[in-house]
Amino acid sequence: MFPLEKLWSKYSYTIILFILLSFALLLIKVNLPDSAEEYITITVMEGDSLWEISQKYKDQHRFSENDFIAWVKNQNGLTDDTIYSGDQLMIPIIEKQFEPDSFRNLASQ
Repeated sequence: MFPLEKLWSKYSYTIILFILLSFALLLIKVNLPDSAEEYITITVMEGDSLWEISQKYKDQHRFSENDFIAWVKNQNGLTDDTIYSGDQLMIPIIEKQFEPDSFRNLASQ
């Protein structure tokens, strides 16, 4: 038996798992922005809630409302759902994918 065949017969599952994990990590890295500066920051307006903000930007993120709110709270150091007018919040929308026209359309509704 050749050394590679012996290695494969002993560790084939480990090798396959390592290759699949490496591929998955590469895909995740490619799909995530490199830094927090790539996300947009919004200013909370009077009467806004995290749920309403999630709804305003629902076409630009793939989170459920609950996941969006959890992400915003975690990234902005919020301990509860309370936000105040004038607060600056980073939201999970990549700046280069943000479409200002769609926001203007929402504001005019």
